[in-house]
Amino acid sequence: MSDADAADGRAPLAASTTTTVSPRARRAAGALMRYRVMAYVTGSMLLLLCVELVLKHVLHGPDALVSALVWVPFAHGWIYVLYLVSVMDLWSVLRWRFGRLVTMALAGVVPVMSFVLERRVHAQGDTAIAAMTLV
Repeated sequence: MSDADAADGRAPLAASTTTTVSPRARRAAGALMRYRVMAYVTGSMLLLLCVELVLKHVLHGPDALVSALVWVPFAHGWIYVLYLVSVMDLWSVLRWRFGRLVTMALAGVVPVMSFVLERRVHAQGDTAIAAMTLV
């Protein structure tokens, strides 16, 4: 507290009550949110792709329905590329091991795995970000 503040009777701002977030923690939080969104979008598109493949090749569905879903493989392919970018970003910011990168990348091509792995990655990411935050 400075002499001027003491003379006025004003209390200084308490610096110890605020939490300082490092730039790396901020970047990691953004990468984690982007990964989470892309994991849900990629997982949803993969499930839609599975439905399209079953309709087309197993059930030999009506041509009108199959042709209406012809865009799904292309959309999933490009969404998967964006998913991989978000995976690489999160992996590099949190400095995880290479095995985690491979597992996260495979989660975009195995049905339902992206939903399951997202929960685990999000929990571990939150823990890692909390460790980066300075109090």
